Amino acid sequence: MTEADLIELARACMLVMLKVAAPPLVAGLVIGLVVSLFQALTQIQEMTLTFVPKVLAVFLTLLIFLPFILHTLMDFTHLVLDRAIAGG
Repeated sequence: MTEADLIELARACMLVMLKVAAPPLVAGLVIGLVVSLFQALTQIQEMTLTFVPKVLAVFLTLLIFLPFILHTLMDFTHLVLDRAIAGG
């Protein structure tokens, strides 16, 4: 395996990492922003008000995007194994 192949594999790995992590992170960010605005408007500063909606949003996002995440991870696994077999 050449240096260019390793760089390409590292690039693909980072892209897969972003694809897999983006949906739950974006959901948590959006829900956090909405809850923060709600807390600022109502002056309610309850810790469970920020934690529970974020956990629920991340959980639901993972359930919704699970097929996409699994497909992305399977494609990456096939890519890595194909390169390992071709290089060996």
